[in-house]
Amino acid sequence: MTAEDDLEVVAELSRSDEVLPIARRDHPHVAVLDIALPGPVAVTELCPTLCDAVPTCGVLILLDRQAGAGVGRSLARLAPRVGFLGAETSPYDLVESVRQLARGEPVLDAEVAVAALTASENPLTDRECEVLRMALDGAPAKEIAQKLYLSAGTVRNYLSRILAKTGARTRIEAIRIAQDAGWI
Repeated sequence: MTAEDDLEVVAELSRSDEVLPIARRDHPHVAVLDIALPGPVAVTELCPTLCDAVPTCGVLILLDRQAGAGVGRSLARLAPRVGFLGAETSPYDLVESVRQLARGEPVLDAEVAVAALTASENPLTDRECEVLRMALDGAPAKEIAQKLYLSAGTVRNYLSRILAKTGARTRIEAIRIAQDAGWI
């Protein structure tokens, strides 16, 4: 997008926990975030905080159209400040979507909208999603417990409930199911 005269990229970040400090510092008009951005905070949880912290910033979330179901109805209330676009969209459409959000216009990919409207609700609690996201990197229960200020037994209980709710046999399978459904 730097080739566009009317757009300036102020930062390229690799972790979700880097977004808020940079946005507070630079006050961008639009933040473009990949739903799969790694880090301890899910992009769907980051959006409301970002919108509150930087009221002039629109957020464009890029996601797999098939996994768009999990973006959550709670983010729909943030429209037109939060927009959704398929990650495989063309560069032209991406640039135009950034411009639309900057003008305060809504951005919603039709396929993402259909997926979100036909999706089943996420059976996992916020804490279970947080534990599962931390398990993405292969962290053992003890490490997850330390980071979340929980006991290792509590984390193991969360993981057991996650397996039961997703119908998975292993953590890896639970992560895949949750990612495919757009829950994490």
